[in-house]
Formats: sequence, C-alpha cells, structure tokens
Amino acid sequence: MFGKLKIRGGVHAEERKEQSTGLPIHILGIPPVLKLPLRQHAGRPADPVVKVGDHVLKGQLIATSTGDDVCASLHAPTSGTVTAVGPVTAPHPSSLTTDAITIEPDGLDKGLESLESSDPMLLTAAEIADRVDQAGIVGLGGATFPAALKLKSGARQKIDTLILNGSECEPYLTCDDMLMRERAEGIISGARLIQRAIGARRIVAGIEDNKPEAIEAMQAAAAGFDDVSVQVIPARYPMGSAKQLIHAIMGREVPAGGRSSEVGALVHNVATAFAVHQALYDNRPLLSRIVTLSGQCIDTPRNVEVLLGTPVSWLLEHSGGLTETPARIVMGGPMMGQILRTQDVPITKGASGILALAEPEISKTESSPCIRCGSCVNACPMGLVPLEMARHSNAEDFEGASEFGLSDCILCGSCAYVCPSHIPLVHYFQFAKGELSAKREQTRRGELTKSLSEARNARLEKEAAEKAAAKAAKAAKAKAAKEAREKAKAEKAAQEAKEQANEESGS
Repeated sequence: MFGKLKIRGGVHAEERKEQSTGLPIHILGIPPVLKLPLRQHAGRPADPVVKVGDHVLKGQLIATSTGDDVCASLHAPTSGTVTAVGPVTAPHPSSLTTDAITIEPDGLDKGLESLESSDPMLLTAAEIADRVDQAGIVGLGGATFPAALKLKSGARQKIDTLILNGSECEPYLTCDDMLMRERAEGIISGARLIQRAIGARRIVAGIEDNKPEAIEAMQAAAAGFDDVSVQVIPARYPMGSAKQLIHAIMGREVPAGGRSSEVGALVHNVATAFAVHQALYDNRPLLSRIVTLSGQCIDTPRNVEVLLGTPVSWLLEHSGGLTETPARIVMGGPMMGQILRTQDVPITKGASGILALAEPEISKTESSPCIRCGSCVNACPMGLVPLEMARHSNAEDFEGASEFGLSDCILCGSCAYVCPSHIPLVHYFQFAKGELSAKREQTRRGELTKSLSEARNARLEKEAAEKAAAKAAKAAKAKAAKEAREKAKAEKAAQEAKEQANEESGS
C-alpha cells in the first residue's frame, strides 16, 4: 500500500519467540487471592469505591476514574470479598509498595446481570468512548494510556488512518502474535469500533514479517472490509514504537515532541482493539489479559489468559512451574520490561509477559568507559545522540541531556544493546527523565503555590481595602449624621429662641 521505506536505527535482537508459540492460549483458573493495584495505567491512581468486607461480583466497578484526569477505572475480575484496601508490593525493581484492592475469590465467579444492548456500530463516537472508559481499557501494548482519552483526542483531530500495532518486536513476547492467530475477528471488530469513534477513513494492521500465521489470520478477518488491510513490515526492534510504525506504514514522520495525530494517524495495539470488542459486544470490562510465559527456566513456555491481580508466584506454579531457580525474572520483555525482585507481585493491565531467565540468557558484563564509537547513534531509532545524552545525564546535567533530545527518547534500549562498553545507557536516561520530571513537578508546584499566594495576598489586600473603604464610608456617614443632628439641633434652638422672643415682644 505505501511502498518500502528505509527504517532508521533499531537492532536485530535475537527473537527467541518460537519457544512460546507451540501451544494455544491457555485460560487459567481463579487464584486464591487477587491484588489489584489502583494504578495500572499512565496517570493518577483510581479512587476505590469499595471497602473491606464488601462482597463484589465479577465485572463490578471497584475503583473509578473521575473528572478529566488521566486515569482508568478498575473492576473485580471475579466474585468474592474485599479483604484489604491498602499497600501491596508493586511489580517494579524497587519492590516499593502501591495501594491496591485485595479480593478473596469465593470460587463462584458470579457476574453482574448482563444488560441487552443495541448494535455497538450504531453508537455515536462519544458513546463508544464512554463505554471504553467505563470498561477501564488501557493501551495493552505497554504504554497503558487510558484508551478512552485517546479516542476522545482522536475524535477532535483529523485522523485518516487507524494503525493496529501487531508488530510485537520485543524478544520472547508472543502474546499479541497468538491473539491475532486465535482471535483475529474480534480484533478487527474492535478496530472498526475505534475507527468509528475517531472518524478514520481506513484501518491498517502492521504486522512484522516473522509472524506468518498471524498475518494469514488477520488477512482473513479483514477480507470482508474494503477499508481494512494488513501490511507486512520488517522485523526490526523497536518497530512497535508508534513513531516507527507510522513511518514504516505511512511514510509520515512524527515531529520531535509531536504526536501521531499531527500526521493524521492513531495507533492502537491489537490487544486493545480486542478489549474494545469485548467491552461493547460482550459487556465485559477489562478483567484479564494474555501473558507470555517464556525463558529457559519455564517448564512449559506458552501464552496464558490470566485474571488481573493474579500473583506471579501462583501463575508460574499453575502453568507448569519452573525447571530451575531463575537468575532473573522479568515482567514484560527483556528490552523494556521490569526486573522483579519477588514473585509476590500481581499481574497488571500492562504485564505482557513473565520471563524466567537462566544465567546464559542475561548479560552481567561489567561496563567500561565510552570509546565514542558511535554505535549507539547508529542504533537509535529516534535519531538522537545517546552518548552525549549519557554524558550529561551521568554528570547530572539534565538540562544538557534535554538539549540532545532526552524527551524524545523512548527508552527502547537499542543503544545499550549495541554498546561495546556495556554502559547501562537506559538506566541513565530513566534516571535523568525521572529527575527532570521531579524538577518540573517541583517547579510547577512552586509556581502554583506562588500564584495561589499572590492570589491570596491580592484577595486580602482587596478585602482590607474594602474594609477600609467601608470603615471610611461608615465614619463619613456617622460624621454627616452627627453634623446633620447638630445642625438640626441648632436650627431647633434658633427657632425656639425666635419664638420666645416673639412671645416676649408681644406681651
């Protein structure tokens, strides 16, 4: 459709995908406990609407997204009792805590009564976005941005192409691949609803050329629609990044610091599209997701559909177990995933995989000084200069790092992958981004505090001026009244004296 284009940067990482594609998706059962973090999305945490002791039904709203903030609601994956609303260990390398709702399932899996609804394709754009919002759907490719906000934003822009992201470029991960193989019709169905919501003219599914079965299934599902097509793209990491995908498919380049909507495109992951289908056709909010289990320490590598909140330890135990103690466990992919320090953490909306890696699968090489070879520059898909960004970040000159494009860095890890000195470049950039974000937030709060203080001072000055004016007016009024009384008294006295004089002269 769009002709072949030269792909800038990126790497050909060892894929290791075949390990987990030999078996169909397996639907796991209900674990004895579910821990559901209130923040499983980009933005602020959701607000709990249940308390300890409440009995909840499958699909029931347990935390809500209110107002216009970036947030996503949360639902009970099964029926049971709320046993805690408070901190649990977060699925993050820090092992810090995050607030969550803990549910003890009752084993009945009893859901809310399903309401009959009309054909979702007859809904307006606003109604589709509202239903997606109510379902708590987020971007399931990893970014976890609330999908409804993306739809509403897209509806306000001139979007001509909806791109379905089926690239899944991270090594090991195959959850999207297997979803496309087995549930392609649902993906296309959800994509057509998204298309209606944003007013796009066409849908293009971008799938890497290392997924022939998925390509065939998606082509078959799209065959009945003239405005839906499948485009095969080169398998190259990080093709799954929205900007790279748009350039590969449409030949359009998203400007630095810009958004895809600026070039008439909107990108949604294939799993997100399937979740939209489930929400509008099956009245099912986001309760579960497909997770890839892989790595040399996994006894039975495969993809499983697992309830949100399921402990990683239970997931591994009930999916065949481990063959040996892993050297590292990663949630997500090896390039951009999070290293887990404990298995006592829950599966969240953004958890695309659990990798149990053996020693030969990880790199523990000590880093050495940069030799300025430029390999990282050639590998950067964003056209940045990672070695300079790293130099400034390491010196804590974060503004200097920003001048070299830190804000456009997508933290894909291509630079670190090719670095012959094994410098942990992504760690530097994550640190710098975090510090800059904290600094800007501090500045924002400072400016907010200053503006509030100035507003308060202005209000107090105005109130003081109004009080002074009122006091002066009151004093002036009192003085005028006194003078009026004295004048009246004097006039009365003069009148009385005049009358008395008249009486005396008359006598």
